[in-house]
Amino acid sequence: MKKIALALLGTAFLAGVYSFTTVNKTMDVVTYKVEAGKSRVDWVGSKKNDFHTGYFTVKSGAVQVNNGKVTGGEFVIDLANLKVTDAAGAKLEGHLKAADFFEVAKFGEATYKINTVTYADENNATINGTLNLKGASLPVSFNAVIRSADDKGLFAEAFFSMDRTLFGINYGIGNIAKEVQVAVHLFATK
Repeated sequence: MKKIALALLGTAFLAGVYSFTTVNKTMDVVTYKVEAGKSRVDWVGSKKNDFHTGYFTVKSGAVQVNNGKVTGGEFVIDLANLKVTDAAGAKLEGHLKAADFFEVAKFGEATYKINTVTYADENNATINGTLNLKGASLPVSFNAVIRSADDKGLFAEAFFSMDRTLFGINYGIGNIAKEVQVAVHLFATK
């Protein structure tokens, strides 16, 4: 009987001690490297009676993930190699690379740094960060779908519009829309 009482007392003591210890459920932050050949930023620019489509590749970057959730990241977008995907082709590419738009001779890259990520549910998050484009650094926030962030890799997408004039790209105001439609497709692996 004495042994049973001591065993029960010992169990109660251990249960009491463990109930006051915090359990750290966070995992280590894992950094995923952006797959440059697969990640890109698509765009659609509209004007009064037409539109143009194209994309920029994501040159490099990294995404931080903790316990399957994106927590940060930084990316380099290759402006100098922008591509137009409609019939306007090379002629429009040349104009977009000039000082009227991106001035790629001076600003060949843009960067985006994630400052905070707020999840609405398992896969949907609001990304808040800073975009450095054409010498201007401004906050840019958007909703993203984090489709996967596991051992196989990370895949996330975002669809939003952005006012180009905030970055000093003012060419054609009145004929060309200020808002550009953007679609980001981001792939990364450990």
